[in-house]
Formats: sequence, C-alpha cells, structure tokens
Amino acid sequence: SHTGLVDEGLHFFVSMSQDHGVAPTMTHYHCVIDLLGRAGYLNEGEQLIMKMPYEPVSLTWMTLLGACRMHLDVGRGKRAAERVFVLESDSAVPYVLLSNIYAAVGRWDDAGNVRRIMEGKGLKKQPGRSLIEVNNRVHGFFVGDELHPQTEGIHAELQRLNQQMKEAGYVPDTKVVLRDVRDNEKELMLCVHSEKLAIAFGLISTPPGTLLRITKNLRVCPDCHSATKFISKITAREIVVRDSIRFHHFQDGECSCGDYW
Repeated sequence: SHTGLVDEGLHFFVSMSQDHGVAPTMTHYHCVIDLLGRAGYLNEGEQLIMKMPYEPVSLTWMTLLGACRMHLDVGRGKRAAERVFVLESDSAVPYVLLSNIYAAVGRWDDAGNVRRIMEGKGLKKQPGRSLIEVNNRVHGFFVGDELHPQTEGIHAELQRLNQQMKEAGYVPDTKVVLRDVRDNEKELMLCVHSEKLAIAFGLISTPPGTLLRITKNLRVCPDCHSATKFISKITAREIVVRDSIRFHHFQDGECSCGDYW
C-alpha cells in the first residue's frame, strides 16, 4: 500500500483463498482498504467494507477516512467519520480529519462546526512534536516553538534555508495550512513546523555532513516533505525522518519513499 502496487496487492489477496485456501482476516481486509484508498480507489475501498465477511470496526472506517482526507472526498469522508463517531466516541482523530477535509476544500463554516462539536465533547487534537538527538541529549519541538535556548539561531537558519530553497525552485505548499488566512501568513506558518525547527537545530548544532535523525509523532506534511528534500540537497546532508507512517531517508534532494506515503 505504501508503494501504490494495487494490482500486485489485489493479486496476493485473492490468491490467499483461491490458491492456498487461507481465509483473509480482518487485518488483511484493512490492508486492502488502505491499498485501494491510498491509490485513490475510494469507491472500491468502501464497497469492500460493505461486502467483507466481518463487521466493520473503528479502524476499518478510519482507514477509509484517512484516504478521503488524502484525496479530499468530502461526501465519503463524512460517511466514514460518522461511523467512527459512533464506534470510537472518545477519539478526536475523526473530528480532526473531517474538519481538515472541509478546510482543505474551503468549507470553513463546516470545518469550524466540526471543531466546535469536538471541543464540546472535551476532545483535543494531539499536537505535532518532533524530536532530534544531538550530543546524547534529546531536543523536542512543537509547531511555532520559541522555548528552545537556541531559538534565535534556529529561526535565523530557517530564514537562510527558506531563501536558498526558493532560489532552488521550492514553492511553499500553502494548501496544507488549514486556516482561513492570507497566503503570506500561511507561508510564515509553514516555516515553523516542528520538523523544520528540529532540522534547523540539527544543522546549526552538528558538524557539516552529520546525518540527522528526526522522529515525529504525526504524519509528515507534504510541504515539510518537499522542503526536507531541498534541504538535503542544499546542505549535502542525509536526513532520516521517522513519522507515524514510515521512515523517510532524504538524500541529495530525493526521498526513499518516492513521494508516496
């Protein structure tokens, strides 16, 4: 599912029962729903949920909802989210995903309504945090973090990198900023994402050529992924980022995930 090999994945799924007499488990169905969803086959993924010989659980619908967020399928995303609201009433994740879908397509009122419902239930979004180890000490950063002792140097490095990246062809992906603000404000918000702060700190705190290892508790956003490719080339550094989905090994302007994660 993380390489987009839909035909191959479906072949092995069907082969389990037809050729080897092995009945697919719920886990196998979830894998196929994820495979279809990531590749944009959202209708097929939803149909598989309705036809599978198991009662869908929260994870089933969350898998489809995540794909709807990726491909901005509003109607299907709403249906999936409503199922999760019932099955997992104490989780903020489906509310955040549905709100983000609405925001990404400019339905700000709907996005705000979903957020208010979430907050009314006392649910809170998990804040993104990135960690980096330098000289046997772990340093943590939240988005917009200004509490680190080297904040001034970190932000100066980010400004320098941002200028160099733009000269190299980088264009900030302001679509990932799900706020109803002007584009220049969105660019400023993108500059202080937690992984960028961690990378900038690593660059000013280690000798040239040192490999940087970052860990993030959420999925790396498309803009940070693009920026990190540029940074790896500009600085001639290898940067390894472990987000909530997979490892990303950035080197010479490329990522090991092939931009599919």
